[in-house]
Amino acid sequence: MPHETPIDLVQRQLDAYNARDIHAWLNTYAKDATQFILHGQVLAKGHHEIRARMHSRFSEPDLHAALLSRTSMANIVVDNEIITRNFPEGRGTIEMLCVYEIVDGLIQKASFASGPIMLDAV
Repeated sequence: MPHETPIDLVQRQLDAYNARDIHAWLNTYAKDATQFILHGQVLAKGHHEIRARMHSRFSEPDLHAALLSRTSMANIVVDNEIITRNFPEGRGTIEMLCVYEIVDGLIQKASFASGPIMLDAV
């Protein structure tokens, strides 16, 4: 997208996530992008692994990311979100810190820190 800022790209990624549109969501990532646990383990590398990792999540009926805050510096965008999910134990939320590195207009690296799962009261 011409003249798309890193913040615009990350917002487009969030919108595709909330629409559960895996194709539009993947189009915000570089083909060789890598997802990490913050400061550590690789979660997935490349579109094939990232798609496989996210496929079942995108079929969850309650999937939604609510943006709490966003900050950016140059090509780095950091989102703090509350994610509603359908966990194996039931519906609930998890707070996530998402750090995106943008290179050539696409997400090249994404690192995630997760809080505890908070299940909805039954």
